Parts: sequence; structure tokens; C-alpha cells
Amino acid sequence: MIEQNSMEDRRKGPGGVDEARLRQQAIGVKLRQMFDDVVNEPVPDEFLDILRRADSQKPPGGER
Repeated sequence: MIEQNSMEDRRKGPGGVDEARLRQQAIGVKLRQMFDDVVNEPVPDEFLDILRRADSQKPPGGER
């Protein structure tokens, strides 16, 4: 209970809500940057080979 009250006091203090909001925005920006980096990474050739082999083994009609 004591911890909860101290957290509420920090949020209610001058600039507490603004600071928390700024921290959340900064975290969001970093997460988007990390996601973009991962999305833009090239697909390894070994993985592309596995996908090609799997596609070539599919029976006609796409059913297995």
C-alpha cells in the first residue's frame, strides 16, 4: 500500500504526468525504430532456399 501511494504522489507531482507521457513517447519511438530495423533486414539466402524447396514440393492445387 505504501508503494502505491508513493507512485501516485510522483504522478500527481509537478510535471509527473508530463514526464511519464514523455517517457512513454520515447519508448514508443525506440520501439518503432527497432521494428523498422528488423523489417528492413535482408532475408538470409538459406531461408530463401528452404522456402523455394517447400514451394516446389507442394502438390498441384495447393492441398497436402
